[in-house]
Amino acid sequence: MIIQAAALGWALLLSQVEGQEKAPQPETQQAGEDSGEGSKREQLKDVADKVKAAPEPDRSGNDLTGLLTPEEPRPALRYDQPILCTRLPPTKQVPSGEYRMQCDPVTRRCLIAPASELDSDGQETDRALLRTSYCDRSEASANVRVQEGYRFVPAIAESPPGWYRDEQGRVMQFNFDLHRRIYLGGAWAPLFRSGQGVEQNRVRVDFGIQTEFPGGDEDNRLHRLTFLQTEVYLGEPSLDVTLLRYDFNVERKVPLFRITTFFGKPRRFDVGLNLGAWVEALHQETIEREGSELSVLTWGAVHGTLDLWHSPDLVSYVRLRAGPSFERDRTHGQNTLVPTAAFEGNITLDTDGFHHLLFTVEVEKLFLDDPVVGRALHPERLRVRAGYELILLAINDQPVSVVVDGRGAWRSDIPNVAGKWEWSANAGLRASLWAPARRSAPLASAR
Repeated sequence: MIIQAAALGWALLLSQVEGQEKAPQPETQQAGEDSGEGSKREQLKDVADKVKAAPEPDRSGNDLTGLLTPEEPRPALRYDQPILCTRLPPTKQVPSGEYRMQCDPVTRRCLIAPASELDSDGQETDRALLRTSYCDRSEASANVRVQEGYRFVPAIAESPPGWYRDEQGRVMQFNFDLHRRIYLGGAWAPLFRSGQGVEQNRVRVDFGIQTEFPGGDEDNRLHRLTFLQTEVYLGEPSLDVTLLRYDFNVERKVPLFRITTFFGKPRRFDVGLNLGAWVEALHQETIEREGSELSVLTWGAVHGTLDLWHSPDLVSYVRLRAGPSFERDRTHGQNTLVPTAAFEGNITLDTDGFHHLLFTVEVEKLFLDDPVVGRALHPERLRVRAGYELILLAINDQPVSVVVDGRGAWRSDIPNVAGKWEWSANAGLRASLWAPARRSAPLASAR
């Protein structure tokens, strides 16, 4: 019993000693936690001290650099919205402080663009920006926006529809209307004739002036004018020149026929005839074949047109054309009446005017002609043509395009030359002057 009591006492004593040794552990853990929270509080305090110590943006009007908030990609001013011409505090890149500014009071954001072009290093030059819109000069409004805390975002100046401006402020045209231009071109034009060799040393030089303009109050119309359309072939000489050509097409607002069907619910179908006119004056054609020459002067031609399809702006079309022409056969000294029928199209394939497709199938027959030795009475002509024009580049914003087309002709009006098909493949370049942006050209900022 004495031994058992002694063992029990010794066990109780050891348990008390171990409990005393482990008791300080909770105090050590609590001290560690207190130490971590203290370091966090110190870090937050340091951040707050740095924020307080950071300098506020200078809105005194003496420093613009601190107010700039660049964005990527760099935005552009809108050509169709009001713009201010103002003076802001100078920077290293724009020491003059002259800017074009466009502000949004809702977002309190101002787009600013230097009023002069920049060099390749982004430094201001003495070249003023070209093709900008009207701006209202106001320095007071700029100072007010500085004080009101507006953000100033470096931007690119505005550009008109069909034009693009790069980050140096240089403007360039990206949209072209090849229906309004003065053009000059040249092409290699080899000639292939049935039963004969290929005429390879044949080239073509062409020139013309084209324009068009909308008009009409009741209906939507587009008027076209062509002056001095000229084609000169060298190698086997021939000439084709037209002094004046005019035509118009139309989109009728009131349909010609209103057809109603009563199979079930009544339905109405509007049928319109978009009839136009085509007029030509003083068309001279001179052609040499197999030692024979024919010179024909068309005094005038009056044709009606029917659009089978046209684009909403009437620029592109596919149509039928027919009517009489009055010719003077200068070689044989006689006047003739020439009825003509044609199926033709002129299509711009893209919104920027880079791709053009042209095709024509035309049939002519001579009447009221006198007999001529070496040819049948009432001779005929048949012409087919398909061409494509693509703008390659622009020099001083004047487009240079590649032109390819194929042509075929069958005619029996040349004395002592049997009617036969002849084909020509043309490939060359054409330079256009005064080719403005299309009337439907978008803003570069909108694109």
